[in-house]
Formats: sequence, structure tokens, C-alpha cells
Amino acid sequence: MSKQALIVIDIQNDYFPGGKWTLDDADAAADNAASILEAARARGDLVVHVRHEFESEDAPFFTPGSQGAQIHPKAASRAGEPVLLKHKVNSFLGTGLKPLLDEQNISEITVIGSMSHMCIDAVSRAAADYGYGVTVIHDACATRALEFNGITVPAAQVHAAFMASLAFAYAQVISTEHYLTGAEH
Repeated sequence: MSKQALIVIDIQNDYFPGGKWTLDDADAAADNAASILEAARARGDLVVHVRHEFESEDAPFFTPGSQGAQIHPKAASRAGEPVLLKHKVNSFLGTGLKPLLDEQNISEITVIGSMSHMCIDAVSRAAADYGYGVTVIHDACATRALEFNGITVPAAQVHAAFMASLAFAYAQVISTEHYLTGAEH
């Protein structure tokens, strides 16, 4: 049986209403994340939290030491659960994530958090490249609308495009309900 880890990416205060960089449906995604956290803990999976801080005080969000850069209460870590600090989009860069997973003989990871089009995408692709089996819980992830070349892409479309891309070649992409029912993932 493979050893599993749940990687909780950037569920931080600035992404929620009143924060500096709010995401669409952040609360609903965090509610699903909380359910997934409880299930992973009950199964005895390794739970790893990743928290992003930019290195500059003039960052648009997640400024060093700010309340906005703290993990949101819905996804709070428990005693003994590692919390890794990152400064880049990819949670493997400049952190101890890969050595931690390897020390625990982890072969399968489940990814939840934010933002779908950035940090979720980056960690999922990197993990697959490292040879881990990757599952992404799509409704426990959140993003926001993006603008490119004068076109605004709604958050739901951004999210769907990135989940479809990950599902094509990098990860199994499933719902919270699928994860919680214990269906093979």
C-alpha cells in the first residue's frame, strides 16, 4: 500500500473576503479543505501545510509577517503537522517539501488549496515530474478572474481550464465527495 500525504497549499487570510487578494469561492473551497483535512488525519496520512510569503514588504499580498499571510483558521495546522514557508510559486522550490516526503516514503500526494492557476498547478506538475502519484481535489481549490490582452477570463473558467489541463497528464482530479467516500484515488 502506498504512503499518502495531503499537501495544503496557501489557504491564507489574504485570499478570503477582506483580504488583499480575494479569490472566488475561497470560503467554499476552504470548507471542503477542512473536511479533507479531517479525513486525511483520521486515515493517518502525512499532512503538510505550505504557507507563502513574498520576500518584499511592497508585495501585493502575503507580505512578510502580516496577518494576511497567516494560514486561515479553516485550514489551521495541528501539533506535529509540518508548516513549510515558501517564497516561490512552486512549493518544492526553496523548501524542504521533497526531502520531507521522501523521508516519510510518500509515493502518493493529494493537493488542495490556492490558487488553482498558480501554486496548485505548479506543485502538481512538479510532483508528477518527481514521480509522485498526484490527486487534486478540484472543489477544495480556489482562484480568481484573470485578464489577458484585454480579455477578462472569469474565475470559474480559469479554474476549469487548469483542472482540465492537470487531469490531462499530471493528476487525477476529483471532487471532495469522491475523496471522502473512500473511492480509489
